Amino acid sequence: MKPIDFFSFMEEALSEALKGFAEGEVPVGAVLADPDGAIVARAHNQSIALNDPSAHAEILTLRKAGTVYGNYRIQGATLVVTMEPCLMCIGAALHARVSRIVFGAFDPKWGAAGSLYSIHTDDRFNHRLEVVSGIRGDECIKLMQKFFHSRR
Repeated sequence: MKPIDFFSFMEEALSEALKGFAEGEVPVGAVLADPDGAIVARAHNQSIALNDPSAHAEILTLRKAGTVYGNYRIQGATLVVTMEPCLMCIGAALHARVSRIVFGAFDPKWGAAGSLYSIHTDDRFNHRLEVVSGIRGDECIKLMQKFFHSRR
């Protein structure tokens, strides 16, 4: 797997999160890079617009990548997301055989990659994925805070 510039990819994920913010969605964005560092898919949260509790940025990105590859397995890929994935999203990444998740800010209420749970460290699964946290985390959390502050 080629080394990728996490900061640049997080910029792309933040751009997606801003789209969600503008649409009134919780501002989480994600991009998926292939092993050579090319962005294959991107999305932002759309649970409200789609009336779908599973329409998280990570899930939508994985769905798009599966369509691109013609396969539900997305081996060697890096999923970059602004917030720590929840149980559903990290579970989907495990099923997809994603190699690495990179996220910006920890989510103390829903996070499953270090906050509430550390699913990626559970050796009972037959797939492992690397987790890298804190990439542009201040920017990611400030966007989330701005969104919820605007809702009050």
